[in-house]
Amino acid sequence: MIDLRSDTVTRPSAAMRAAMMAAEVGDDVWGDDPTVNALQARMAALTGKDAALFFPSATQANLAALMSHCQRGDEVILGNDAHTFRHEAGGLAVLGGILPQPIENAADGTLALDRIAAEIKPDDPHFARTRLLTLENTIGGKILPQEYVTAAAALARKHGLGLHLDGARVFNAAVAQQRTLHELCDPFDTVTICFSKGLGAPIGAVLVGTHDLMGRALRARKILGGAMRQSGLLAAACIYALDNNVDRLAEDHANAAALAAGLKQIPGLGNITCATNMVFADIPAQSCAALQEALAARGIISAVSTRTRFVTHLDVTRADIDTVVAATRAFFSR
Repeated sequence: MIDLRSDTVTRPSAAMRAAMMAAEVGDDVWGDDPTVNALQARMAALTGKDAALFFPSATQANLAALMSHCQRGDEVILGNDAHTFRHEAGGLAVLGGILPQPIENAADGTLALDRIAAEIKPDDPHFARTRLLTLENTIGGKILPQEYVTAAAALARKHGLGLHLDGARVFNAAVAQQRTLHELCDPFDTVTICFSKGLGAPIGAVLVGTHDLMGRALRARKILGGAMRQSGLLAAACIYALDNNVDRLAEDHANAAALAAGLKQIPGLGNITCATNMVFADIPAQSCAALQEALAARGIISAVSTRTRFVTHLDVTRADIDTVVAATRAFFSR
């Protein structure tokens, strides 16, 4: 099967499974799982932060970060396309008691600085207290320009706001720009990084930041049910991913570019865009169900809609890309 629904669908390789089985473990709630501790120390060093904390998922890490920055009744400014706003079941409001103030994301994924400034509330009891600005990199596969991040960080500091990055796919941004993780994470107080997407681990994320914020995040993780015991088995998969699956993200980006180039040659498709490992294409509404069925008949799993996202990952080869393009061309030629 060729699964293009997301880069979350990857399966751990035999070598990754072997690393998991060989992991030395302890009890992470007591802080003595050596493999978890090794992962956390390594991620803190890679990002230039004081400390790191291992989580089951990036969604939980994001929520713990927001709860670390904000008290109940505080406000966070974020994009209306941000994962933290649109795809995390409203957890910041439901569990954190945090008010989201969404701003429209521009085409490149940024939030207009003047719009951010306009939404920062005055110190007035009528308003929620604006405490945090949250950005996402990559967002929809798009990389935030580093100059923009620097400007947004300066704006946040000027107004006394914390700054969080949902960097679930920040390794994709780093590889695509040939920048270090330290450079991309440096402007932020906290950063979430996921291992179960492009890096291919079956589970796991880390949150990095200052000692103070990580102390608060540890408490938030406990409240959210994310404290695990012999979680070194999972951390070992993440360490394996760091050792073996980072540089190869460039292959996913190249495969996505090849897919976009092939789809652009097919009449019937429109507005095809590509960024890092994601390709988006407009599909006529009357063709969506039939196209998904036709692709499935060729062993291609997709989530076809009027704006379809195809995602490349370590289980998708260049030959697979050729198969997808050929199957799509055959469908529309009919």
